[in-house]
Amino acid sequence: MKDKREKEIIKTSIIGIIGNILLVAFKGFVGFIAGSIAIIMDALNNLTDALSSVITILGTKLSNKKPDKNHPYGYGKIEYITSSIIAFLILFAGSMAIYESVRSLINYYNDKVMPSFDIYALIIVSGAILAKIAIGLFFKSKAKKIKSDALNASGTDALFDSVLSLSTLVSIIFVKYLNIYIEGYLGIIIGLFIIKSGFEILKESLSGMIGERFDREFILNVKNDINNIDGVLGTYDIIMNSYGHNKNIGSCHIGVDESLKASDIQAIERQITELLYTKYDTIMTIGIYAQNSTDSEVNNLLKIVRDVINNYDNILQLHGFYLDKKRKILSFDLVVSFDDKKPLDTINNIKNEVSNLIKDYNIIINYDQDFSLSE
Repeated sequence: MKDKREKEIIKTSIIGIIGNILLVAFKGFVGFIAGSIAIIMDALNNLTDALSSVITILGTKLSNKKPDKNHPYGYGKIEYITSSIIAFLILFAGSMAIYESVRSLINYYNDKVMPSFDIYALIIVSGAILAKIAIGLFFKSKAKKIKSDALNASGTDALFDSVLSLSTLVSIIFVKYLNIYIEGYLGIIIGLFIIKSGFEILKESLSGMIGERFDREFILNVKNDINNIDGVLGTYDIIMNSYGHNKNIGSCHIGVDESLKASDIQAIERQITELLYTKYDTIMTIGIYAQNSTDSEVNNLLKIVRDVINNYDNILQLHGFYLDKKRKILSFDLVVSFDDKKPLDTINNIKNEVSNLIKDYNIIINYDQDFSLSE
């Protein structure tokens, strides 16, 4: 599966390289003959697109390197780096479009000289627009199919290039048939849109490098599948880390009946790890909570604690409730929303309230960050 994805990315990128090189040749020829800075800059932009496809190929090859001693989690996050590089290329293209457009405006107002276009320029630029739209949609389609951020970035870049080419076509029409100069103004407007797109792609790539919350639906599916395994009484503390496409490492706790033998618990743990590896491409570490719902004292104390935390809107979940009668310890975990700006103060307040109501036990509350399940 991984090899197939790599081949798809490389094949798509090669098609993009060939298409963009052809566009560079045609646009460069027309731009120099007509003396149009807009068409020349459009050709330069296509050259950066070809370069971005080369970067995508290199990034894909590197990201599929096998884990080694220095990088035991593999090289999957290199795809985020390649997306960032492509974003910088988009920012460069947008900046150059604005720069050259401003120069073009200055030259026009100083010399009152406009470019001269023949009909073949209209035909070539029109064909280039259709070609860039086709390349952009093709890249976007492949990116969605194989979940490639780099291809998606290249597809976005190509679609914006088609808009840039459209502005060039409009400026040619205005010059040729109306004798009105507008290409400098259009170039600045389109350049700003291209820069905006570059920043959006860069933001998405950097967010992936930092570490994003997994999709809520993905987490809920994982949780439901684990809960459906016989012997599991609940799934908690799901933490997932992505190390590239379909390369996840995670951990969670499960509740089991405290009467189960170690061999029974291990059998459940094996089922979970196999499920997560085969269905979700995730290496999962499992922790155990021993639960006893038949002890009346445990149930009474649990009700007291629930009554207290119901007064706190930022408490998302209570789990891991454990009563150690010999050591006189009552412990449980609380998941606190990121909306709570002072979560430790909230935990301390709850601890004080519970301690005043349950005086026979030392209260220990474990603070869990909301890694996966909040809206």
